[in-house]
Amino acid sequence: MDVSFLEPVFAAAGPYATVCADVTHTTESADAELDLRVRALTEQLAEQGAPEAVVEAVRARLTEGNEGGEAGTLKGRAVVVAADGSVVLDQVLADAPARETAEWAPHPDLLPVLRQLAGRVPHIVVVADRVGADITVAGLAGQPDEERQVEGDTFHMRKVKVGGWAHNTYMHTAENQWEENAGLVIDELTSFARRLQLRFVLIAGDVRARQILSDKAPAAWSDLVVTMEEGGRAAGADREPVERRTAELIAEHEARDIATAVEQVQGAGAHGLAVAGTPAVVEALRKGQVETLVLTDPWDDDATLLVGSGPLELGVKQQDMDALGVHGEVVPAGAALVEAGVASAAGVLVVPGAALPGEEPVAAILRYTDASTPSAQ
Repeated sequence: MDVSFLEPVFAAAGPYATVCADVTHTTESADAELDLRVRALTEQLAEQGAPEAVVEAVRARLTEGNEGGEAGTLKGRAVVVAADGSVVLDQVLADAPARETAEWAPHPDLLPVLRQLAGRVPHIVVVADRVGADITVAGLAGQPDEERQVEGDTFHMRKVKVGGWAHNTYMHTAENQWEENAGLVIDELTSFARRLQLRFVLIAGDVRARQILSDKAPAAWSDLVVTMEEGGRAAGADREPVERRTAELIAEHEARDIATAVEQVQGAGAHGLAVAGTPAVVEALRKGQVETLVLTDPWDDDATLLVGSGPLELGVKQQDMDALGVHGEVVPAGAALVEAGVASAAGVLVVPGAALPGEEPVAAILRYTDASTPSAQ
């Protein structure tokens, strides 16, 4: 997962309030229920010593834009507020968190957030008809979903049985118009595909529109196309099947990413491009070797690391810090590793517990190795 969207968090001054909240808003009593949940979370922050400005910022953000309607479909939300009361992270979670958390601490507790983020699989969903399409671009790190509408010409949209010499003219005119309208949609999709590292393009809607888009898709995204028969653009059309299929595709890609990462780590002995275990990963982070940081879920809440004046001044024990010539502060290991991953522009992937070789809690896929890399020795 690209975690560059977390950079503003670490650019702000701590301590930080980190909250994972259930903001479900689907029943008649939802307003009162949400108020109670938010009050309980903000009281926890206040009891931990969070200043009033921080508490109020958390309260306002968790209730903002969640009073029913489209925003009422939110189930989970993660908010991080810096010491000055500024909101430095506000992310939709994949679902209501199994356990709500509210932490006021010198370092943001981001591992629970990464566990529960809505799927970070860049993709496009297209619901098309013969006039145009509704396009949703989603799964981009740190960015909200983007929605576009493409509308073509409706002149001669139907093939009409007029008979006589004009019959073929009308037939061809309608078909040409469909293809011209589809061309506008294709241009829009191609523009996105050139700028974004898309994983799939789901096309739903009118059967002929789907066929034209699939047949004429350029090489930039033709291999990413998945089509489905359900879904339509008409007013009142049920979009739930499209949303369900989108969720299935995201889950498939996430599972594939996890399997690939685990395979790469397991192949460290053969390739020398991965290390497993906290000491080896800490050393690799210090040297800027880490391409992808792989953390297991759940993480041991009692595990700690030593961190110096910068996030990459890491140590497992005091001797490590002595070798660096810096004083080490004791930091929860999960928080320290995530911050080091962001600081080194590494990706971060959360995998199920016991998925890594030897049931190690952390591993790393490397950009390069050197003579001191454990797997290369």
